[in-house]
Amino acid sequence: MTLTCELDPPVDEALREEILALWADVSNAGGAVGFVPPVTPEEIRPDMDASLAAVADGRRRLIVGRDQEGRVAATAFVAYNTHRLMAHWVWVYTVMVHPRHQGRGHGRTLMAAVEQAARSFPGIEAIRLTCRGGTGADAFYSACGYKEVGRVPAAIRVAPGDDRDDVVMLRAL
Repeated sequence: MTLTCELDPPVDEALREEILALWADVSNAGGAVGFVPPVTPEEIRPDMDASLAAVADGRRRLIVGRDQEGRVAATAFVAYNTHRLMAHWVWVYTVMVHPRHQGRGHGRTLMAAVEQAARSFPGIEAIRLTCRGGTGADAFYSACGYKEVGRVPAAIRVAPGDDRDDVVMLRAL
């Protein structure tokens, strides 16, 4: 099964609802995308709306991966760094692959699309992201060419007594 990625697709109500459903499904499967299960789509909606508002006003870019049936199966948000001394790299946020598609190479395809997009942005020399320790995400990103450049111990509190490291990773272009 292949994944077809698109940078900056038109965002209509149908796409909004597909992204919201993806975000809920990934979160409820234990994905580290800003929430812990159980979570409802309505709890996620404000974060999604903020991300899509940033896309609408040009502060972020959206990459959508669709499966063979044309359904949204993966997404990532790429944010420009607006600090004048750091405008040579971008952030990647909310990298998601639907649980039914995991283990099929879709994550690597999505991250390759992120890299391709970043290379097309004038003056961009690197991609930066953070991930939740203890999930295996850092190993995945390492396999995609990212290097760990920092770690904040116990920075993410998933639940009382369950603190995770915030892992900072960088991909030079």
